[in-house]
Amino acid sequence: MNKSKALLWLVILLAVLNLSTIAAVVYHHIREEQGLTGISLDAQGENCLNGRYFRQELGFNDEQMKVFREANQHFQPLAQDIVQQLDALRNEAFALLNTTEPDQQRLQNISSEIGALHTELKNATNHYYLSLRAVCSPQQAQNLQQVFTPLFQDASCNNPQRRNAAMHPRQDAR
Repeated sequence: MNKSKALLWLVILLAVLNLSTIAAVVYHHIREEQGLTGISLDAQGENCLNGRYFRQELGFNDEQMKVFREANQHFQPLAQDIVQQLDALRNEAFALLNTTEPDQQRLQNISSEIGALHTELKNATNHYYLSLRAVCSPQQAQNLQQVFTPLFQDASCNNPQRRNAAMHPRQDAR
């Protein structure tokens, strides 16, 4: 009797383990299909370039979605890492600027690092865009161009949209 109870508990444990594994796989598949991660193109966090957007708005088919997923899996972590590094450097520079005797050499180094990271981010974005455009139909390519336009617009203070976003930042925009 003791042996049968142990076997019963073992079967129950294995069943629970299998169910939780299946649930995790299904959950991650649904998240990927819905495209719950993506690039936000504006300060309000709207116009998010995710899998759902490419499937529904651009009409990507299964083969195009495969290319999107591969490109996105490479681009998203890289872009997020670069953005975090940029934020850290900006925060460090601002903190230095607000000290009684700012370290000019460190500020110059931070500026150089920010420039290099911006270059890296633009190169990654260019590669991502070209990967997606390569599988687009002519109409999809036009739509893709319109969607990516904010990433390549004038980022200066003379741009009213950017100035508005800078003056009214949202904490959850990233």
